[in-house]
Amino acid sequence: MSESEKKPLIIPKDWSDAASSVSCSSLQRPVALVCGPKDSGKSTFSRNLVKVLLQRYKRVAYLDIDVGQPEFTLPGFLSLTVVDRSILDQDWSAPCLMTPERCFFYGDDSSKRDPKAYLQFVYTLFDYYQLNFCKSSENKTALPLVINTPGWVKGIGYHVLVDVLRYVSPSHVVKINIYDYNKNLPAGLFWLDGYHDEIPHLMEIQSAYRVSYKRSAAEKHDRRLMRDARIIAYFKQCIKGKEVDTNKELSYELASLVPYEVPISSLTISHLHCQIPSSELFYSLNASIVGLGISSDVFEDLPLCVGLGIVRGIDTERGILYVITPVAENVVEKVDLLWQGFIQLPTSLLEVKDYRSPYLSPYVLAST
Repeated sequence: MSESEKKPLIIPKDWSDAASSVSCSSLQRPVALVCGPKDSGKSTFSRNLVKVLLQRYKRVAYLDIDVGQPEFTLPGFLSLTVVDRSILDQDWSAPCLMTPERCFFYGDDSSKRDPKAYLQFVYTLFDYYQLNFCKSSENKTALPLVINTPGWVKGIGYHVLVDVLRYVSPSHVVKINIYDYNKNLPAGLFWLDGYHDEIPHLMEIQSAYRVSYKRSAAEKHDRRLMRDARIIAYFKQCIKGKEVDTNKELSYELASLVPYEVPISSLTISHLHCQIPSSELFYSLNASIVGLGISSDVFEDLPLCVGLGIVRGIDTERGILYVITPVAENVVEKVDLLWQGFIQLPTSLLEVKDYRSPYLSPYVLAST
């Protein structure tokens, strides 16, 4: 997990009190949204809140809308994941990848490029939660929901957070403040602009970290390394029956792996947040990370994303994309949507012994 790797953390009393307040709520299924600026400890608090909730509930729903540092999926994803008590035995300081109930590939590590599309994904995931996990029935029990939000809380990021709060209308809001007060969110119920039947329970707590908030180049590099670690852990699942201990070994195994052959004619290819000239289509796709989607699996007009793939090469003469992915073959057969965003392949996976340039195919030609 991203924020907890800085140093060992002792949960402060106000954090414990806030988590207990959510868990002991008289509501059948509390909805708790955690917000605050970057490096305030949102992910760490959210993780602790999940652990506390699992002491009362058998399962907890987790809506992760931090596309830069997600909890259970990969950078560029928004997801709804249901966790149970088995997660208590896992080491959450390492990348913890789980199969979500529903996820969408936004394709960037910030909502800046397209806040409208970002909000549509958030709203749709929350609607999915309400439809499937919000009410108890004979066959299922209503689940509490934890929502972890991005740390971009100024400018457009602030307005995006306000829109999320108003749409979700959580029962509990945990607002974490840092010691650089100018970077904190406004005090009080800042997102409410009029009369509301139900006023949420707002808890303002102090960050457990005392760090410098002047972001250096090294800190930005660390964030990138954490994103790369999640991507590497994901594609490591492609390697079956072998122990792969280093990135060099993984890069070699991926370059040696027999890829899926996907007919270009069977795909609808979309470039997220930018326009690519048709003459440059295959140049941009080659050696890139792409989202894999199924158009027939739709909720509120948004198709399901089933995972990520690496475009290993392109044969334009045969009309074939060569794709590496840990997604199961029976699922890959249904994939007919490809999304290319700004999530980049870690450079360590491009450095392969005995391969001059493993992801640069001689068959990549202009598509016109």
